[in-house]
Amino acid sequence: MQPHQTEFLEHALRLGVLRFGRFTLKSGRDSPYFFNAGLFDTGGAIAGLGRAYAAALGRAGLGYDMLFGPAYKGIPLVTATAAALAEHHGRDVPYAFNRKEAKDHGEGGRIVGRRLAGRVLIVDDVITAGTAIRESLEIIAAAGATPAGVLLALDREERGRDSPQSAVQELRQQSGLPVVAILTLTELIAGIEAGAAGVGPQALADLKAYRAQYGAAANAG
Repeated sequence: MQPHQTEFLEHALRLGVLRFGRFTLKSGRDSPYFFNAGLFDTGGAIAGLGRAYAAALGRAGLGYDMLFGPAYKGIPLVTATAAALAEHHGRDVPYAFNRKEAKDHGEGGRIVGRRLAGRVLIVDDVITAGTAIRESLEIIAAAGATPAGVLLALDREERGRDSPQSAVQELRQQSGLPVVAILTLTELIAGIEAGAAGVGPQALADLKAYRAQYGAAANAG
C-alpha cells in the first residue's frame, strides 16, 4: 500500500463511501462491500478524492495531454483530478467532459471544456459493464484525438457473468489501453489486513470469500 492508497482508503471509510455488509449488485450478486463515489459530496471530500487520483496518475507515469470525464459521474471526478494535478503536482492540464445530449444553442455541441486533442486520459470511478468507457472512446476518436488510458478509483477485480476476466482486464485486452486504479480489491484487502480503521475481521473474511468465488482469473484465491 502506497501512502496515497492508505489515505484514500481511510478517506472512503470515514465518509461512508466504502461500506461493508450485504449489498445486491446490478449483476444480482450479493457483495460484502459497496463503493459509492457519489458520497464524495462535499468540497473537502471531492478534493481528497482528486488528490488520490492525481497521486495514482503520477505514480503510474502515463503520458497524456488532457483529461476527459464521461457524464455524469465523471464530471466532478475529472474536475477534481485536474485541480489536484495543478495544485499538488505542478501540472496544469486541460480537461473536458461531455453532455448526454448535444446543446442546440450558444456554443452548441456535446463537449464542455477544452476541445479534445492529443492524448486524452479518461477519468471514471469504477468499470462495471464498461458502457461509459466505450462511449468515451468513441467521442475521443470522433474528435480526432487519441485515448491515453483510463484512471479509476476502484478496480473490483471481479469476473463478468459470462467471462473469466474482469471488466478492467477485458478493456485492457480489447483496447490495448493502460488502466490505472487508485485501489484494487487486492490492495483493499491488504489495507484491511494492515489495520484499516473500523473494519473488523468478519468483513475481511467476507471479502476474501467473495474474491475466491467471483474474482477474475488472475485475482481469485
